[in-house]
Amino acid sequence: MHKIIISDTSCLIALQNIGLLNLLKDLYQEILITQEVKNEFGVDLPDWIIVVEVKNKEKQAEIEEKLDKGEASSMALAIEIEDSTLIIDENKGRRIAKSLNIKIIGTIGVLLLANKHGFHKDVMGTILRLVNKGFRLSDRLIEMLIEKYK
Repeated sequence: MHKIIISDTSCLIALQNIGLLNLLKDLYQEILITQEVKNEFGVDLPDWIIVVEVKNKEKQAEIEEKLDKGEASSMALAIEIEDSTLIIDENKGRRIAKSLNIKIIGTIGVLLLANKHGFHKDVMGTILRLVNKGFRLSDRLIEMLIEKYK
């Protein structure tokens, strides 16, 4: 588990929608986001989520040719901060992050880590709440999770 996590907007929104944003604070020492992610999130964030400015605007602009501003700025920040992990859910974004050698995890991975470390017990109930709130998961992944956590 990495001490520094950089979050894209999707994880923040998903966890906020089900009242579990604090899981990030339980799992990680530092939770960083960019101003672009803060703008996309649209509501006040807890003070333990730190907004950091991306230094390499050229790299950010290059990534923005393929992804939205929040994802691009998060990836650029993850490149700048050694030993960080990026929380990103969208498939295209995950593929691009991997191609840039960025360590990634998704919202479901965060929930599984929280379960593993004893911060959250009801994995399947939480995943079903996420899906009911519009979080998209493949049927295959849902079936696999049901089999493991039923």
